[in-house]
Amino acid sequence: MTPAAAEPDASKPLRADARRNRARVLEAAESVFAAKGTGAPTEEVARVAGVGIGTVFRHFPTKEALLEAVLAARLRRFVDEAEAAVAAESADPGAAFFTFLTGWVEMSSAKNAYFEALTAAGVTVPVAKSDIGARLMSALGVLLSRAQEAGAVRGDLVAGELIPVIIGVARAAEYAGPDEPLRDRAVTILFDGLRPSARQGR
Repeated sequence: MTPAAAEPDASKPLRADARRNRARVLEAAESVFAAKGTGAPTEEVARVAGVGIGTVFRHFPTKEALLEAVLAARLRRFVDEAEAAVAAESADPGAAFFTFLTGWVEMSSAKNAYFEALTAAGVTVPVAKSDIGARLMSALGVLLSRAQEAGAVRGDLVAGELIPVIIGVARAAEYAGPDEPLRDRAVTILFDGLRPSARQGR
């Protein structure tokens, strides 16, 4: 296995124009990979970003480096959204909890595609950054507790038990493929198992 791809001169601050170009490339890459899969060519990313292929390679010397950077950006963004959901203190804790889980399922499905592409290329990718994992679990714990207190989620669940559920739902959504109604129905059925039954109550 080769080590995870690294960006050149990562310790050196980028000029403003270079930062803008890097952000445009990352945004374009996420859009292209979402639409055409992780096998889409880097040239397509450059075209959508409106930059030359040389600019892409200056920031991301390999396709794997670009994939890894997009994955890291998605994870960071999702963690920020999770913490924003906690800070918002929704008036409907059940809806906030299931919205968060749905976003996690969607993010996990995308993450799996990046992991598979990187693994196939022989790149070792950490399963999760420790800070990202800790922040996600913290947000999950708060949203779960609030939903349980509101009676929207069964009271015998703990946050750690939800991880295999999220993984399973993500795989079910992937299996449903582009059939959006089927995918949504599968997620709804699986999430229904998290709700309290009449026998369980709260």
